[in-house]
Amino acid sequence: MTDTEPQAVQVSKTPDGITTITLNRPHRRNAIDGPTARKLTEAVIAFEDDPEQKVCVIYGANGTFCAGFDLHELAKYNTGSVDDYRGAIVNPEHHVDGRNIGPIGPSRMQIKKPVISAVSGHAVAGGLELSLIGDMRVAEEDAIFGVFCRRFGVPLIDGGTVRLQAIVGLGRALDMILTGRGVSAQEALQMGLANRVVPKGQALAEATKIARQLLTFPQGCMNVDRASCYYSAYSASSFEDALRNEFENGVKVITTESIAGAAKFSGGAGRHGAFASSSL
Repeated sequence: MTDTEPQAVQVSKTPDGITTITLNRPHRRNAIDGPTARKLTEAVIAFEDDPEQKVCVIYGANGTFCAGFDLHELAKYNTGSVDDYRGAIVNPEHHVDGRNIGPIGPSRMQIKKPVISAVSGHAVAGGLELSLIGDMRVAEEDAIFGVFCRRFGVPLIDGGTVRLQAIVGLGRALDMILTGRGVSAQEALQMGLANRVVPKGQALAEATKIARQLLTFPQGCMNVDRASCYYSAYSASSFEDALRNEFENGVKVITTESIAGAAKFSGGAGRHGAFASSSL
């Protein structure tokens, strides 16, 4: 199939290790069709596989994060040749199988390194689900989150019912999922869906600023703590299992990073909560 939108997903990398993945389909408010889902997935895997890239920022160009599925394409499903269908993957036989591609792309992945979602405009339906892939969300003051697909009978099949409740709690998640109502940036901040609210046009800059801060920390320790959080939230069979996983993986960085860090502290670095020069 000919790629008619080669710029639908744009990737940039900085020498210090920040990958920015940008959705760029302004004619569809960055809604995701099949080819775009594949490009997103490929971009995320490339980020994971590049040892020089440490933090990823996911962003939507032209004032919108993502409007979810490209419903114009979904409307064509079962109306013609499968070869001509360019919409999201909705074949019932496309089962979850580890980290395989989801309808909007990388939604079935627990990404291996930190991800920040920079949200401008609308992050709705599958776009909300895409934003939840991030470890945190930086929202512009006029951003809107919502399960807008509620109006059209399109279900959450990219992790929305799984991740949203883990982030904001079951009650708030069900409010959003059942009513489909829009949630403002300030309400999102109050419920823990957004981690920062910034002026319009500043989400990408703030997300990049946070990413740059993360680069200054010892990476092994930061990533093992991050992985432990996700294991505890989604995979642990019990409190004891979560604690066991935390200890057995965390203790491995004591010799690789913690002793050197303790020596820096003993030498006078980081006193009184100072964060300057945190890297080892």
